[in-house]
Amino acid sequence: MSTITARAILSALTVLTLGGQMAQPAYCDVYQGQVSHTHSQSKVKTFFQAHPKVKSATVGAAVGTAAGAVAGLLSGRGIGRGALMGAGTGAGLGLIRSSGTLKRHPILRDTATGATAGLGLGLMTSRGGKSGLKGAAVGGAIGLGLSVLRKELK
Repeated sequence: MSTITARAILSALTVLTLGGQMAQPAYCDVYQGQVSHTHSQSKVKTFFQAHPKVKSATVGAAVGTAAGAVAGLLSGRGIGRGALMGAGTGAGLGLIRSSGTLKRHPILRDTATGATAGLGLGLMTSRGGKSGLKGAAVGGAIGLGLSVLRKELK
């Protein structure tokens, strides 16, 4: 027998076998029962829902840690030092941005945000002295300018 004839016979047998299997009725088992699942909320989720200020400070500290580490690396003052100062600055910024009083006074909020960010950045990238205060002054001025510009462009 040639290989073409053998392949044709094998193909025909395969079609007949599969066709016979498909012609059979399908049987299935039916299971009945009851499934119960108790859903409990995460303790962290309920804690942050009950304490929104802590959540704002935590998120700010996490973002500030990363930004401070990068600033410390770029300035050559040390990643750990920058991360610690960034965490404090970020926590302060998180609290400023979530403050109910400052939400009613957007110009003051933006000025405080700029001053805090400038102070943190000035302290992270210098060895001390007055550069932190200079950074706070520049950051506050930038925050005030952007806030007034945003208000005027509306």
